Amino acid sequence: MATRNVELPEIGEGVNEGELVSWLVKPGDTIEVDQAVAELMTDKATVEVPSTMAGKVVELKFSEGDTIEVGQTLITVEEGVETSANLSKSDAAITAQHNLSRASESSIGGSKPSVPTPSNSNGGGLIAINPPPADIHVLATPSTRRLARETNVDINQISGTGLAGRVTRDDVMGQMKNGAGATAAGPVTQAPSWTPQPVFSTGGEERVPLKGIRKKIAENLQMAKRVIPHFTLMDEANVSQLIQLRTELKPVAEKMGVKVTYMPFVMKALMATIREFPKFNGMIDDAAQEIVYKKYFNIGFAADTPNGLLVPVIKNADQKTIYQLSHEIVELAQKARDGKLALEEMKGATFTITNIGSVGGTYATPIINHPEVAIFGMYKIQERPVILDGELAVAHFMNFTVTCDHRLIDGAEAARFLSAFIARIESPGRLMMDMI
Repeated sequence: MATRNVELPEIGEGVNEGELVSWLVKPGDTIEVDQAVAELMTDKATVEVPSTMAGKVVELKFSEGDTIEVGQTLITVEEGVETSANLSKSDAAITAQHNLSRASESSIGGSKPSVPTPSNSNGGGLIAINPPPADIHVLATPSTRRLARETNVDINQISGTGLAGRVTRDDVMGQMKNGAGATAAGPVTQAPSWTPQPVFSTGGEERVPLKGIRKKIAENLQMAKRVIPHFTLMDEANVSQLIQLRTELKPVAEKMGVKVTYMPFVMKALMATIREFPKFNGMIDDAAQEIVYKKYFNIGFAADTPNGLLVPVIKNADQKTIYQLSHEIVELAQKARDGKLALEEMKGATFTITNIGSVGGTYATPIINHPEVAIFGMYKIQERPVILDGELAVAHFMNFTVTCDHRLIDGAEAARFLSAFIARIESPGRLMMDMI
């Protein structure tokens, strides 16, 4: 039978290489065309690499942690072997169920298919699948499903803690530690493939290579700090009315399946303020030595992920409601944490917001996301006693910062911008006057 190479295809605009995170197949597996065979981390996101042919996997050409360039051979495949396309109906049903469990979740609902249960046999029959394959209604990424298989945890018995009930890596590891839901296949014989392996360690030190997303973050921030003369203004706002408004909207949002945070309100107030100060939605074209004023609002927001800081982008944010913004923020943030952001979902930002308050920070001086000319920071809410109309009361205050590119924006203009924003966020009803 003929053996052919499966090469790393083009995986995104301007992406020429990636770091192998994990294999999704092993030698001896039969695979289909377009079946995911590996997870690859580029400088922008983690992506699944599909096979361009069907057959039996003969050899894996790289080890996890290796850097692979576009066009290099990933695996070799022996063609002409039986796959699910020419198996018996019973075998094909089981293979289809197995493949579905490997795919990224795309829908919820519908009737549960009936899949024949394989059994052990000494006469060439099917081998029992242990642990059971993931039901198609179980939400989990391929890497999480693979971890469950390697640790002999039945993913079907786990109640996911992620968005929309998604089963996460932590859920699987927690199930394994508790000893609940594990199959009777015996002790785990292989460590999870995602465990970071140091290059070498001496004494009390450990060294790991600076690469992948972390390396790209370092390069971008170093460039931005070198090119842009930063300055930061700080102020506080009484957000008591905002808290009251959000509290009133939460029950309505919950019925719609939406979690409303403070960021959508901040986005709305910022976009209204930017219309008053259009420079803040601009950029400097360093090569052409031109100022570019953007007539659209693509708002990026910094998302803290296990792989580092990523910036998902909400396109045409000014055309979306508070509920729509809330839904998209939660969805994109989850995709960022799972390493599933598409390249298009991180491109084209005209202005960026960073929310350090969710971690507990009071103030910070963020670095501008080049080639933008400003970045906005929001911080934790604090209760403080205040005198209102001669009476002692308690109010809620939130701190805000705006960091600007001094080549385009002067300090006085930044101060006016921040004051105009605070006037809006302190009286969220005023936002109705600014909506179009």
